[in-house]
Amino acid sequence: MPRDCRVRPRSVLYVLCVQPRQEISAWRPPVAGVVEVFHAHFTRHAYPMHVHDAWTLLIVDDGAVRYDLDRHERGTPNDTVSLLPPHVPHNGSPATPNGFRKRVVYLDMTQLDARFIGPAVDGPDIIDPVLRRRVAQLHTALATRGDEFEAQGRLALIAERLRERLRPGPGFGSAVPDRSIAQSLRDLLDARLVEGIALEEAASMIHVHPAHLVRAFSAVFGIAPHQYLVSRRIDLARRLLLDGQPPREAAPAAGFYDQSHLTRHFKRIVGTTPGRYGRAAAPA
Repeated sequence: MPRDCRVRPRSVLYVLCVQPRQEISAWRPPVAGVVEVFHAHFTRHAYPMHVHDAWTLLIVDDGAVRYDLDRHERGTPNDTVSLLPPHVPHNGSPATPNGFRKRVVYLDMTQLDARFIGPAVDGPDIIDPVLRRRVAQLHTALATRGDEFEAQGRLALIAERLRERLRPGPGFGSAVPDRSIAQSLRDLLDARLVEGIALEEAASMIHVHPAHLVRAFSAVFGIAPHQYLVSRRIDLARRLLLDGQPPREAAPAAGFYDQSHLTRHFKRIVGTTPGRYGRAAAPA
């Protein structure tokens, strides 16, 4: 094993070296409300604009990340806890010469409902030492088999504190014209996630011109419809890979034409190939 690959016994399902001084680990713990746990050390990788269907709760242990969220530049200085809402486009790149080391837990909507999306868009980076400590403790519990009950308790306290920090409000972009048109297209894309839908067909169903449909979606959600669809499919592929499906099977199951099609988009968004991501995953 290369010197820069370090495995923590009993703590993670797998650790992968993508390139020198870069590590990735990902797993799905048996804890309700947690979609995925993702740890990574990147020195050069830059995420393109993409979305998730889950909340992204992020802490950075070394370095810093620069990212754009809802057309505003953000960052992760010092001991910030970053909370990125579902369906809101964001990117990410190293803000320091040596890159960054991050820990992410993706949470479903049972932990924070849609009322909190607007406040999180307005203030995604939270300076709260208590919250930061609790998130770090949650990662330790999630990485140790047998500590699921502890993880559940820590997650409950984290969700409670996040709700206290965020004031519920309407969803982001509620005053933007054509929001209903954009929402209709998003609903169609979600419903046809795997099989897909032609733009002409979607426009016909929503009763607008295709060009207007694309403009409305991009204006409201800050991301093109095809970028949104690929991002959602990558999320699905990640879960299938963590379930043990090989990339050749996960690709069509997630809506990609073939494995090479999946690999091209997966590496661009996640920072590694689906084969490396899913290799040697142990049973939960």
